[in-house]
Amino acid sequence: MSIAGLDSMMDQVISVITNDGRNIVGILRGFDQATNLILDESHERVYSTTAGVEQLVLGLYIIRGDNISVVGELDEELDSNLDLSKLRAHPLKPVVH
Repeated sequence: MSIAGLDSMMDQVISVITNDGRNIVGILRGFDQATNLILDESHERVYSTTAGVEQLVLGLYIIRGDNISVVGELDEELDSNLDLSKLRAHPLKPVVH
């Protein structure tokens, strides 16, 4: 992703999928030339096939650029209408390079 692409997401809620299969959601507060991200008010969403989505509070969080697979804006209106306690999904597998 280009720096200009991240610049347009500043102060927006984003979702980050890491190389180890984690899904972290938070407000993008900053980034650098190595695509290290600073997220505020962040949480990790842990998916399971047997229970609802668990949300682990992380708060202010830094994600190393070399551990990022996907970054995307989160539609807050759609997201707020999801009942995560009823959502079932397989956890993501780590990205193999």
